[in-house]
Amino acid sequence: MTDDAGARRALFLRHHLEDDPGLVGAALTRRGFTVDVLLVEDGAAPVDLEHVDVLCVLGSKWSVYDHEAVGGWIDTELHAIREADRAGIPVLGICFGSQALCAALGGSVEPAPRAEIGWVPLEAAQEHGLPSGPWFQFHADQCIVPLDATVLARNDVCVQAFRVGRHLGVQFHPELDATQFSRWLDAGADIDVKAAGLSPAALLAETVERQSAAAPRVNELVAGFLERGVC
Repeated sequence: MTDDAGARRALFLRHHLEDDPGLVGAALTRRGFTVDVLLVEDGAAPVDLEHVDVLCVLGSKWSVYDHEAVGGWIDTELHAIREADRAGIPVLGICFGSQALCAALGGSVEPAPRAEIGWVPLEAAQEHGLPSGPWFQFHADQCIVPLDATVLARNDVCVQAFRVGRHLGVQFHPELDATQFSRWLDAGADIDVKAAGLSPAALLAETVERQSAAAPRVNELVAGFLERGVC
């Protein structure tokens, strides 16, 4: 059943065609949001935030700080996040998106002490609407969060979740389901999985097994984000 939230719009910024809003998009749709997806790439026009109630920024294979590799679109994206902040539009940053949120609002991003790939246990701040894991990880960078940010979860690798203003950044991938992860593998993520000493087939099978249990956690995360971000 769809929750009655009125005619609200969520805009997802993605950086690869194989990415989609997944479980996060489904949770927003259940709450009455229309969900649109925009590919951010070089030469694209500035992100139009008119009639946008929630901005979500998805992951990327690049690093926020590697401007030569990431391309000129990173400036467009950071500008969009700052404009959303000025307009009072809550931002949900996912993995690279959390790093872009961090960098846009006064923090910085640097290499993590080690990469994290796969389903990782995580103790989170339930009182802040962030459920504990396991959550799916696929990153090698970390956020040095802005001074006014509140850290909601961390492990021995990095900050895993933080709030800054009405925004939420999560280092993990709540949107991920098995269908999307299969596309990632086909698009080249299998190389990183193998480099981490893992089996792509086994990790995909684990994701198939875990996604039904992950969906309620994602629903809780989205509910907490909206409760604290949307006024």
